Amino acid sequence: MADRFRLTLAQLNATVGDLAGNAARARAAWEAGRAAGADLVALPEMFITGYNPQDLVMKPAFHQAAIAAIETLARDCADGPAIAIGGPALEGAGLYNAYYILQGGQVTARVFKHHLPNETVFDEKRIYQSGDVTGPYTVRGLRIGSPICEDAWHDDVAETLAETGAEMLLVPNGSPHYRDKIETRQNLMVARVIETGLPLVYLNLVGGQDDQVFDGGSFVLNPGGGLVVQLPMFEEAVSHVDFERGPAGWQALPGALAHLPDDLEQDYNAMVLALRDYLRKAGFSRVLLGLSGGVDSAIVATVAVDAIGAENVRCVMLPSEYTSEDSLEDARAIAENLGCRYDFVPIAEGRAAITATLAPLFEGTEPDLTEENIQSRLRGLLLMALSNKFGEMLLTTGNKSEVAVGYATIYGDMAGGYNPIKDLYKTRVFEICRWRNTHHRGWMQGPEGAVIPARVIDKPPSAELRADQKDSDSLPDYPVLDDILHILVDQDGSVSDCVVAGYDAVDAAKVEHLLYISEYKRFQSAPGARLSKRAFWLDRRYPIINRWREGATEV
Repeated sequence: MADRFRLTLAQLNATVGDLAGNAARARAAWEAGRAAGADLVALPEMFITGYNPQDLVMKPAFHQAAIAAIETLARDCADGPAIAIGGPALEGAGLYNAYYILQGGQVTARVFKHHLPNETVFDEKRIYQSGDVTGPYTVRGLRIGSPICEDAWHDDVAETLAETGAEMLLVPNGSPHYRDKIETRQNLMVARVIETGLPLVYLNLVGGQDDQVFDGGSFVLNPGGGLVVQLPMFEEAVSHVDFERGPAGWQALPGALAHLPDDLEQDYNAMVLALRDYLRKAGFSRVLLGLSGGVDSAIVATVAVDAIGAENVRCVMLPSEYTSEDSLEDARAIAENLGCRYDFVPIAEGRAAITATLAPLFEGTEPDLTEENIQSRLRGLLLMALSNKFGEMLLTTGNKSEVAVGYATIYGDMAGGYNPIKDLYKTRVFEICRWRNTHHRGWMQGPEGAVIPARVIDKPPSAELRADQKDSDSLPDYPVLDDILHILVDQDGSVSDCVVAGYDAVDAAKVEHLLYISEYKRFQSAPGARLSKRAFWLDRRYPIINRWREGATEV
């Protein structure tokens, strides 16, 4: 047996459903590994299909085509290093999440995922069969065990592999991002290393898929738990890792240790990557948004510019008589700071026409929320017209606080194809704006410096749909609102929990009520980057009709 083994890690960005494209990316990684003298080129979980394929993978024509693509890849890459790649597999009548080992032109081994996650964004128990825990496979004399993603979060699969002769653990993952996830992964993988005494390679996908972001961050641990290789987060990487066998077994030689960003940078990078990939994979190259002069549209415009460049971003100011001079000045300043197109489209004439059309039906009634929503929906109509005419995806700009309590107009400012800040509470939006003003990274396509004027961040938030309007007229101040929402949404707590935490019972009950009655809006809202474990959509699935309220507090 050789005393040295070279493993090429391909932390790459797959596209769901693009079997030919994903296979081409796998082959390019294999070519790089062959040129570097690799023994094995490893790709992440379900790479051939892209992840997460959800119910698409149950379609017989699709999973059969995916299996055929893997078999073709094996034949095309017969002369060179082995390949390890994730994809669906059939065994009898069962469909499995599998990891394929390709050597010498054929499939020489398949590993079936045993522990199927059935929480947060995953429902794999509905889609796949659970595979038996089996022993390691062999590549160039090295016995390798591959717990697939969730399998490595439990101790039984890794321990069985060690007991049956594995000399290294290679863990392929499609592990989506949320805050602090990298620390959780590393802690769990250190536990697997300590339990087994084996070196461990954690290989993760990177890229955006609908609301989910795969953050890469692959790493290698030696026996004892020491970190010897760290790949970057949120970007593709192909890295060659050398292992040597000594008296104590196999160990990885130290390699590059990429910097791991703090949580604010992770949030921002995730939003940029998610938007860039959503557009690219959906076939869009340009976006537009309504730029109000407020903080939410300001950060969305900045994310868009950093994702696809200022030349591909259109900002549109749609003022009414309630739009302040400050907002007019701030919107123009944001667009100029970012260097993107700025269009000025007043809504007065359109609003007058709609008001006149409805006047006979509204006769005898008093102005109320209806007239405010007409303004928002007219803006949505005009923005969607621009989107249709110029082929630019409309971005919506509601933060998680507004999305939670329905402080947004359905078919109005909720109109759009994607919402980069959907999982950012309002107080977090302020933090992210300040962070972006003082930090610049090479992956940002926008300019350096304070692109969002301080006044935009500091002024009291307002929808500006009526005279002297402030968000605080209808809602608790955002620090209070966000803390209550954190308890009710992120911690799945109760009104009583809010009271114990020091918040007013009436405020908490009101927020709970608004949260429940706004479910129908969220059901129809645009997708957005998932940044937490309790993002709206797959993480939190509530009925639209819901009469449950805690206690009998009036709201």
